[in-house]
Amino acid sequence: MTLGFIGCGNMASAIISGILEKEIVKKEEIFASTKSEVSAQKITDALGISCSTDNLAVAKKADYLFLCIKPQFCGDVAEEIRDCLPDGQVLISIIAGKNLDWLQEKFGTDKKIIRTMPNTPALVGEGITGVCPNQFVSPDEIRQVLTLLRSFGRADVVTEPILDVVGAVSGSSPAFVFLFIEALADGAVAEGMPRKQAYEFASQAVLGSAKMVLETGIHPGALKDMVCSPAGTTIEGVNVLEKEGMRSAVMDAVRACIAKTKKL
Repeated sequence: MTLGFIGCGNMASAIISGILEKEIVKKEEIFASTKSEVSAQKITDALGISCSTDNLAVAKKADYLFLCIKPQFCGDVAEEIRDCLPDGQVLISIIAGKNLDWLQEKFGTDKKIIRTMPNTPALVGEGITGVCPNQFVSPDEIRQVLTLLRSFGRADVVTEPILDVVGAVSGSSPAFVFLFIEALADGAVAEGMPRKQAYEFASQAVLGSAKMVLETGIHPGALKDMVCSPAGTTIEGVNVLEKEGMRSAVMDAVRACIAKTKKL
């Protein structure tokens, strides 16, 4: 099995690193292309794969071709490679805002296409990816792609309308979480904790809290109640967050991300 990556930025590099770490394919079976010779050499040095500036060469070799380019460049890349794509090839898009109908129009109405939405925690092997195949992708091919995507975190099949929601609730939300961690640390610093230590404690608290949700299966609200002792310190903090509208602010932020995605 050969893998191709058109575009090899941070996300593509995270995907490749996960695949190599799990030994799903060998380095010699992965090919990538970037815009410049300098970046191609950096990728080759960092990952040990073949990387060039030749999109056509990569497209022709790949059994599974990842499209890891920005939305504004997708049309030009499609025009460049669509006539040389091998029969039976599976295209895997991580391009935000470009739905299956658009991708099929640009790359071919008979092409096997899987639209995905990974997120940046893939860089540390803790990503979550929404996966939406078109009607031409076989169950075996879907399983193979899920295996590739699970090499750097979790991955699940969703319907296409839900994929735009995935882009907000998991794709954009790390930025919200980073803001929250920074704010937690700032509060601790204001009360005398050294900043480096404050970031460590706040980050580990968020990591552990997320793990509790995933591993216990207990509703987040119930977990919150477990921390809030009667007349205790935590319920006082929760009261402030509720008064300041934390829930509605986060909900509005998620919906704003979805609205923006639909305009891309």
